Amino acid sequence: MNSLHERIAASFNAQGLMSTLGARLVLVQDGEVHIELPFSSHLTQQQGFVHAGAITSIVDNACGYAALTKSAPGSEVVTAEFKTNFMRPAIGERFVAVGKVQSAGRMLTVCSGEVRAYSGAGPDYKVVALMQATMVSVPANA
Repeated sequence: MNSLHERIAASFNAQGLMSTLGARLVLVQDGEVHIELPFSSHLTQQQGFVHAGAITSIVDNACGYAALTKSAPGSEVVTAEFKTNFMRPAIGERFVAVGKVQSAGRMLTVCSGEVRAYSGAGPDYKVVALMQATMVSVPANA
């Protein structure tokens, strides 16, 4: 495990929300992070789809952690803004949020994200949500 992964994993593991949702960090590389969420009936809305709040939470975190891979040591990131488009109902056995850095500055990092719904063990998926997000670098423990 590399130090970049360790840095991101330490922050991810400190988040109560990700634990509550049952999400896990599955990929960390420079400028890109993947977070997986298994389907749970505890995360559904009234029609049985995974709730937009859960979907938004994992893709916001994937974008934020992608931004953190580009941030200076001793800093953290917080979300300044995001917009999410829901393409179709979140139906699947598992969901993978992919956050990617599009432009990294000293203070602001612009990211894009998508949430992929997988129905089986294979590689086929449908994109259920797209996000555009801006993250702000802040001093750690600010």
